[in-house]
Order: sequence, then C-alpha cells, then structure tokens
Amino acid sequence: MSFLQRIENADRRWVFLLMGLAVAVPIIYIGLTGKTLPEKATPLAESAFEVLDDLPSGSRILLAWDFDPASEGELGPMATSFIRQCSQKGHRMYFIALWPVGAQMIRSTTTKVIGGYYPDLEYGRDWVDLGFKAGNEAVIKTIATDFRQMFPADARGTSVSAIPMMEGIASLADFDAIVNVSAGYPGSKEWVLYAATPLKKPLVVGCTGVQAPLMYPYVPNQVRGLLGAIKGAAEYESVVNGWVREDSIRKTLVAGGMAESEAASTATTLARDPDDAGAWSETAAAASLTPESKAAVIALAAAPTPGIFLEAQRRMGPQLVAHLLMIGLIVMGNLVFFASRRRGGGR
Repeated sequence: MSFLQRIENADRRWVFLLMGLAVAVPIIYIGLTGKTLPEKATPLAESAFEVLDDLPSGSRILLAWDFDPASEGELGPMATSFIRQCSQKGHRMYFIALWPVGAQMIRSTTTKVIGGYYPDLEYGRDWVDLGFKAGNEAVIKTIATDFRQMFPADARGTSVSAIPMMEGIASLADFDAIVNVSAGYPGSKEWVLYAATPLKKPLVVGCTGVQAPLMYPYVPNQVRGLLGAIKGAAEYESVVNGWVREDSIRKTLVAGGMAESEAASTATTLARDPDDAGAWSETAAAASLTPESKAAVIALAAAPTPGIFLEAQRRMGPQLVAHLLMIGLIVMGNLVFFASRRRGGGR
C-alpha cells in the first residue's frame, strides 16, 4: 500500500489525536516556560492604544464593562489591559456596567490590576466604581445629557457629590473618551448609536468575535479602535505590555537625572532588547545615574511581564497551532483526493 493510500485510509482517530496534541503541547510549553508567541498588532489594535495614549495624563475615561463570566475568557484580557494602560498613563477611570454581572467584572478586574499593581491609585480621586444600572440603551440616552440622574451614587452607596473626581461630571460630554468591553446587547452598538455618534466622543470597543463584523462599518469614524475576540486582545496586550515596560524605564531614567529626550530613546532601546541592559550599564550615559537608578533600570528591562497581562497571548498559542494543523489537514486531504482521481480511484 502506497503512502497516499495509507493517508487516504487512515483512521479518523489519528486526526483527533493530532488535534489534541496541537492544543495540549502549546499549553504545556507556555505553562512551563512562561514564553508566548510574538504578536504583530494590526492597525485596529494600535488605534485602540493610541486613543488613550494621545490623551494627556488626568483625562477622564468612561469604562463600560458589558460582559459576564461566560465571555470573560475572551474579553477579560482586554479589560485588564485597558485598566493597565489607563493606570500607567495616569487617566481618571469611571467604571459603569449595563449588564447585571458587569458589576462583578468591574470588581474583579479592578482588584486584580489596580489592587495588585497600582495600589497608589486612590479610590474617588483616580478611579471610581459606579456599578450597574438597569435600562439598557435608555441609560446611555439619559447620561448623554444628565449623568447624575442615572448614577447619583457609586457602587458603595457614596453620593457622587462626595466623590472628588465626580466634580465637573454632568453628562457624557464631560468625558474625554469611552471604552466599552461588550459581549452582546446592550453593548458596543448601543454606545455607537447613542454616545459616540451624537456626541462625537472617541470610542474604543473590545468585543467578542461574533460581534466584531457588526462593528467594522463604524471604523474609523464612530469607533476609533476595535479589538475583536482573543486575537484582538492578544495584539492590544502585546502593545500595552511593551509600552508599560518602556514607560517605566523612561520614568526611572528621568528620576535618576537623565534628560527627557535621552531617557525616551534609551527606554525604547532597552524595552525592545532587554539583553542590551548589561552593556548599557557600562556606558557613559549609565554612569551619570545613581547606582540605585541604574539597578532599577536593569531590573525593569529584564523583569518578566506578570502573567495576568499575558492571558490573551497565552491562549493564542494553542489556537494558532490548532489552526495550522487544520490548514495542513485540508491541504493534505485535497492532495490525496486529486492524486486518487488521477489514478482513477474517484470521480
């Protein structure tokens, strides 16, 4: 029996075994090594990052978490990266939810990111949880003109008049950008129709793969940045992680006495290739820093990214290998089919 005939008559259970290995091996490898596959960000993911990055520190960002635990695997990494970028940039974050379980998602993501990595951020001055409000798109229509009618108090029951960062917030027009992480209705489309379009506010959307095609027509006018499914989350995650490392190095260099322009270029170099940190520490520029600052820069360049900010990239590993296997099997199946026809074995 020839090789092609063996392939043609192979037991389908071998295909199931290969697919199981294609999923299991990347999971085991990534789990043991902590390494993830590189991600090339698309313009949509880069635009999502740039909307928040271009705003000055202290800008007011409304973050609407319209998803639940069922879609957290796909949308959770987006939510954590949005918070990380806003926290690192110094934006003021206002969290709301139009989904009942969205309030739980707010507590979960803020606890993990702000509580774990930005403990210096003060509740009520740097971020606030305004909780869930029932009413679907009616909530958006109302807060477009009267924010406090729908949100008179935060999720803890504190009156918004007693929360310092709520001063000057009367409507959606007072926010500098809107970020929506959505798993369905109400969600991205409602924010486009009743907020981004009439108010001309920058809107960044992170949504499930099913929703993403519905959002493409709104790019780039109403939707300035779009993250679709776990792939979009992985791309945005990689951009934010690289920028946070670079920004942290830059701030440390400036605090150590280096000029801003030189610190920016040095931070970019070290963030892209952490292996250069050892050689850089022997340069004249590094010699001008205090030993403490120099050690901090080297540590930042070499420090691994916390696992919480790699979840999307980790999940892309088995997905990529499984998809490559499927493509390979399709190609092989067609080759076998046409070879069989050529031998006269089929029509």
